[in-house]
Amino acid sequence: MSSPGDVPPEILNRSRSICRQLPESYEEPAWIGVRWRIRMRTFVHVYTPDVDRYPVYASYATADRELVVMTFRVPVDDLLGLTAGGFPFLRADWGHNVVAAVLGDHTDWTELAELITDSYRGMAPKFLAARVPLPPPIS
Repeated sequence: MSSPGDVPPEILNRSRSICRQLPESYEEPAWIGVRWRIRMRTFVHVYTPDVDRYPVYASYATADRELVVMTFRVPVDDLLGLTAGGFPFLRADWGHNVVAAVLGDHTDWTELAELITDSYRGMAPKFLAARVPLPPPIS
């Protein structure tokens, strides 16, 4: 079983810097890894999965680097669009709207910040979600 200390500090620090900006969010150790919550609802979870226990991640594991995964929620309408391209996104094997992102040197933290923020908006009470600005429209 993974513990909070198993997640590399650089990934925890980047995740913290994003989640800290979201109203009333908080970090806590999870049964595996670390999660961020709003009230009692998890909106992002980072962990190092055991590929024997979670075989969905086996094809992403490499001998030279420990596998680190982040899960978050997306609107159901966006699920296929995000996961259709494959790596680094895949549909988690639980939840109807949960996506897993394989993290590493390839990670686009700007995109991930938007996805984390969207996950927060979907899980937070409406009055808190309204306090988080929407990204500017793409022109």
